[in-house]
Amino acid sequence: MGDYAERVFAVVRRIPAGKVASYGQVARLIGSPRTARYVGFALHANPEPGTDEDCIPCHRVVFKDGRMATGFAFGGPDEQRKMLAAEGITFDEEGRVPMEQFQWDGRPAQATDADGLPTAPPPDFDWEAELAEHPLHHCETCENPRPDCAKGRKA
Repeated sequence: MGDYAERVFAVVRRIPAGKVASYGQVARLIGSPRTARYVGFALHANPEPGTDEDCIPCHRVVFKDGRMATGFAFGGPDEQRKMLAAEGITFDEEGRVPMEQFQWDGRPAQATDADGLPTAPPPDFDWEAELAEHPLHHCETCENPRPDCAKGRKA
């Protein structure tokens, strides 16, 4: 496989079960925006499809509107739908994945380094609360004031 395909496979391997990414999203994540069609070509030649840890879960890549590819290489759209449903993904009345609910945010499921130490805050990290005492914090627009935030203090 070429460098482009290897970069596609590396990103697709990171999509966690129960989440999907669009072809365009994968293209942007590998640093090649506007090449969504080529992402599809690369995934059509996926040498390791499946859901096992060492596989490339290409079934988790869909169109930006949540539709599945009619030419899904490894069993057709019905097989792709079954694989996604087995991971907890639901579909709307038109058979599309609700992207607002299931689209992957591009972050690793668990951001840790080789020593197992976190490399980023957890997804639910409250930046507003953490920055309450920081000069960049704007109490007047704070959405989640804490007791030490000026907006949260009673006059």
